[in-house]
Amino acid sequence: MNTIVTDNGFAPDTGADDFVTVEELETSNAARAVDLPSDADPMVLQEVLERLETIRVDFPTFADGRGFTLARRLRLMGFTGKLRARGHVLADQYAMARRSGFDEVEISPELAERQPWDQWKVRAEWGAHDYQSRVRGTA
Repeated sequence: MNTIVTDNGFAPDTGADDFVTVEELETSNAARAVDLPSDADPMVLQEVLERLETIRVDFPTFADGRGFTLARRLRLMGFTGKLRARGHVLADQYAMARRSGFDEVEISPELAERQPWDQWKVRAEWGAHDYQSRVRGTA
């Protein structure tokens, strides 16, 4: 079972969200959660954003930052539901994930063991370490 990382700690993934692919979303009016690949154009979700509760964005490798851009674009498009990053996201990237619009990160049991909560906790205060706000004097 995968682990969900939030600002409050680790939690097991309950599997409550029934994720479908973007293709399946086109034929299912009941779907409320979708998996979005890192190479997708978020505009494919424009017509259904208001009915979606959760969008899970894939991070195929820790060096692939396209998911951060997707999260930011989805928020700018008006998505107010839950955004989840899934895959190869490291504790060092957690603050960036939160700043770009993600609410939580889904990681494998192996990654949760290698990078326990105390490594993520340091980055959970992501708003306190905002370089641009410090430079502007608004932090």
